[in-house]
Amino acid sequence: MTQIAATSEMAFDGRAFINAQRCWAQSGARFDNISPVDGRVLCEVARCDGIDIDLAVQAARQAFVDKRWRGLAPASRKRVLIRFAELIVAHGDELARLETLDMGKPISYARSVDVNSAANCIRWYGEAVDKVYDEIAPTPEQALALITREPMGVIGVIVPWNYPMIMAAWKIAPALACGNSVVLKPSEKSPLTALRLAELAVQAGVPPGVFNVVPGLGAEAGSPLALHMDVDGIGFTGSTRVGKQIHIMAGQSNLKRTWTELGGKSPFIVMDDCPDLDRAVQTAVGSIFFNQGESCNAPSRLLVHRKIKDDFLERALQLIPKYQPGDPLHKDTVMGALVDRAQMETVLSYIDKGCQDGARLIAGGAATRVETGGFYVQPTIFDGVHNDMTIAREEIFGPVLSVIEFDDVHEAVRLANDNIYGLQASVWTRDINCAHGVARALRAGTVHVNQYDEDDITVPFGGYKQSGVGRDKSLHAFDKYTELKTTWIRIDSPI
Repeated sequence: MTQIAATSEMAFDGRAFINAQRCWAQSGARFDNISPVDGRVLCEVARCDGIDIDLAVQAARQAFVDKRWRGLAPASRKRVLIRFAELIVAHGDELARLETLDMGKPISYARSVDVNSAANCIRWYGEAVDKVYDEIAPTPEQALALITREPMGVIGVIVPWNYPMIMAAWKIAPALACGNSVVLKPSEKSPLTALRLAELAVQAGVPPGVFNVVPGLGAEAGSPLALHMDVDGIGFTGSTRVGKQIHIMAGQSNLKRTWTELGGKSPFIVMDDCPDLDRAVQTAVGSIFFNQGESCNAPSRLLVHRKIKDDFLERALQLIPKYQPGDPLHKDTVMGALVDRAQMETVLSYIDKGCQDGARLIAGGAATRVETGGFYVQPTIFDGVHNDMTIAREEIFGPVLSVIEFDDVHEAVRLANDNIYGLQASVWTRDINCAHGVARALRAGTVHVNQYDEDDITVPFGGYKQSGVGRDKSLHAFDKYTELKTTWIRIDSPI
């Protein structure tokens, strides 16, 4: 029994949202939004370009200049953002269905994880904004130096297709809380929840022009946003290749502030003294196959000590049936569809490359559910992987786990760090000295010890090396969307 009956009655609106109005692209261009669940066309989406981006930026700039949002007291912005979060929860079933139909994730996760995480993020930054204090510098008594945070201005936000609501919330929440105006360009592969969020934001009390959503292709809408001379900052999550282009565009235009959260190839290290092997196995398997492996922080490299590798893999293979792809609209499905045919073909090409390079395919490796018209790949595990193989070095963004064995902790750390990425990592050991030592040695933004991907809005998220710059989440995110101003006051006659 699925929820298809409920979704068949849904209305899908692919028009842009500019200055609190739904509108088609000025050119009239549109593209089909195809559901990965079954390959059907959900709706047409506005294929916006530089003209539409400019209209959205103009609306955002005017809203910033006349202070309709940034001029509100922080406590007032807080109340609006909390109401925004409440509306997300109230419309949670609708948003979850949109998310599942748009990008293929299981609806149970879309509802329990994506909707709740997005609402919690917006609520948290709303609650935080009137509790962040400015500073007074310890100057000599002849001076008073004030250090204040000011909203940056117009923020461009470009988000990927794998967690459309969560990635948008991580950026728009701190940006709006600080008083900025926002122009959001969602991925053309999953734009529907972003567009609906904009409507809910206005319903909550965010003034017109403050939050705009402009769908379109990357080259046609994303590039004009990154190059726009009246955009003060860009928050981007996506591939390292595109992230590098975003940084170049920022330099080519107005040297706008640019924050990028990029790819990952996260190592999951299991020492031979792992305190709970069953839990480690369940965590590794569950984490790589969560969201169909379409997660930048997926632990796609399993580094396991030679002494326990065979035992580990035997237990892992017993879990594979649980993760066979199913109907994403069914409440019991735990792995759904890849976002589109192109991504499915990319994942399958990596699987072929792994076989060609000599890795041993021990689970999965093929497309499945082809009769549905959707885009599904079996949970896949390779053994006998070497760190120089393509499947161990490049981000696959699919349900593919590469198993690499090691002999001692020094080799494990060397293998883990031998990659261009540095987003997340994990180490499993009962030795506290080993845990601390490995955590310090790993070049990653987050290191998990005896767990993986436990998360909270209070901790920063981001990476080292080519996993990007800057941090989402936590109070540190305010640093990305504010300017620090020093006001130096001379006091001529101190008492």
